[in-house]
Amino acid sequence: MKKILIPATIIVFLAIIIGVLEYNKSKAEQAIVKQTFVQNAIPVTIAEAEITDLSNALTLVGTIMAGSDVNIIAEAGGRILQLHANPGEYKSAGSVIAEIDSEMRRASVMNAQAAYDKAKTDFDRMEKMFKEGVMNAMQMDQARYGYQAAEAQLIMSKRQLRDTKVTTPISGIINARMVDQGATVGINAVIANIVDISTLKVKVNVSEKDAFALKNGDKIIVTTDVYPGVEFSGQVSSIAPKADEAHTYPVEIRMSNSKQYPLKAGMFGKVSFTSIEKSDALIIPRSALIGSIKNPKVFVIKDGKAELRDVQTGVEAGTKLEIISGLQAGESIVTNGQNNLRPGSKVTIINKK
Repeated sequence: MKKILIPATIIVFLAIIIGVLEYNKSKAEQAIVKQTFVQNAIPVTIAEAEITDLSNALTLVGTIMAGSDVNIIAEAGGRILQLHANPGEYKSAGSVIAEIDSEMRRASVMNAQAAYDKAKTDFDRMEKMFKEGVMNAMQMDQARYGYQAAEAQLIMSKRQLRDTKVTTPISGIINARMVDQGATVGINAVIANIVDISTLKVKVNVSEKDAFALKNGDKIIVTTDVYPGVEFSGQVSSIAPKADEAHTYPVEIRMSNSKQYPLKAGMFGKVSFTSIEKSDALIIPRSALIGSIKNPKVFVIKDGKAELRDVQTGVEAGTKLEIISGLQAGESIVTNGQNNLRPGSKVTIINKK
């Protein structure tokens, strides 16, 4: 009987050991799964999209451009004998900035002048004879056509000679010179670039709603980082009737340059439209935006996961950005850590702004 009980006891003991090992293995696997889940959750900072008042806060960044920016074109080809265009020099409208070799064109004018004089003399003689009845109408018409053709040729020759002196069409400052004295240029070659910065223009893009709120003549204020605290006044000069690819409307602003605080073309300026009141706008932090203004996106948190969503932006006011469509008030958006996210990524919220 003892020989039978001993093996049974051993079997029971082994079964208990196996059961304990299986239980511990299950617990260990659950811990690994839980740890893996925690490690895969990406830490992020979030904020809520909220409705707020942005009255008188329509401020956009634009590029300040010259009132007139013109390339000076050569209307005659040839070798440049004289060049009077140095960057930084002021030139009045009509000033000669380049002289192209004109020897052949002067000869052409002399030839055309001689042909014109002969044709005019012949015409005057024919007209007198026609009145006396010596010439018929056909001969008179031929003399008239010859005279008119000679006159046209003289006009073209004189114009070609004038074109050898390249002049500036506007008053302004030479911004760049594209050729050197002695170079040979062709017709329509760019000799220099001239800009007039006595008046300036700023171009910005506004949303659909703001485009209808603006009108020509509205007063605006422009500020720059170059002159902190200095405000420049201007007014809306044009509003585009057609939207661009981002569904915004280009607006052009005109303003006079300041002698005390002169601005240069190419500078950035902050344009404030004080005539527009913004209220009840859906706002998110500017830091939440992914991509460019033309293709803006944000990560929205849904059930602990990141969802990438397209949005349409409106006004930018400091660190805040208006959202026209794509979000609803109260939705949680990622403001920090979005560079590590992919659509569907699990997240852990470490701070809520």
